[in-house]
Amino acid sequence: MVNAHHGREKLQPFLEDRGVAMSAEPDLLGTAGGVAHAAPLLGSGDVLIWNADIFASIDASALIAAHAGAPHRAATLVVQPRECGSGTVGLDADGRIVRLRAERVGKETRGGEFLGVHVLGEPLRRGLPERGCLVGDVYIPAMKSGATLQAFECGAPFFDIGTVARYLEANLAWLASRGLPRWVDRRVVLAPGVTLEGTLVGEGATVRGAGALERCVVWPGASVEAPLADAVVTPGHIVRAGAVLKHVASP
Repeated sequence: MVNAHHGREKLQPFLEDRGVAMSAEPDLLGTAGGVAHAAPLLGSGDVLIWNADIFASIDASALIAAHAGAPHRAATLVVQPRECGSGTVGLDADGRIVRLRAERVGKETRGGEFLGVHVLGEPLRRGLPERGCLVGDVYIPAMKSGATLQAFECGAPFFDIGTVARYLEANLAWLASRGLPRWVDRRVVLAPGVTLEGTLVGEGATVRGAGALERCVVWPGASVEAPLADAVVTPGHIVRAGAVLKHVASP
């Protein structure tokens, strides 16, 4: 299930074509309110929550199993390990979360970065507010009341792709992890004088001109002219790493 507020009208047909349900959120309800609002679609039980702008190699099945294996856990949060006192969370010797933001409930032995991926247990779900934040309004009060919030530690790299620059960085990391200098999908029209360096080109895209596309992501069906660097190309637009929007005339 996908929770959507901004751009939900455009997102809905895309999801319907793929058999994915959408919970439309006309007013911003916060992370806790969004899950509460989606209850009719989610049904009962524990829920895996994954922030849509987080790209990471996380074994979701192992995360769910870890949470289910300890039935008294209120929630299980994916955490990238850090030194003691650093990051957004603190853990004790048993992997229990004892610090969230500035709130502490026990002795911290190591720190960590919460990756925005977590399993929310059914007992906490039953008390979610109609509006509010999962961390500030649910997890911190639960932690302070003695509930067990456990860490699922994950050392894999992660990317918060909330900016164009980070989105490009995540794509380049995907190429590097596979030892690929480039990636080209099907039915791409590539002019003879164009080279691709650290670039991904989606299905049905057209690349004209001469020279290099460097560190670019060209979306399916988009059209672009080389040379170009550090940009995301969508059908109709070029978005550079600095998030400057430029309209591209149709060919």
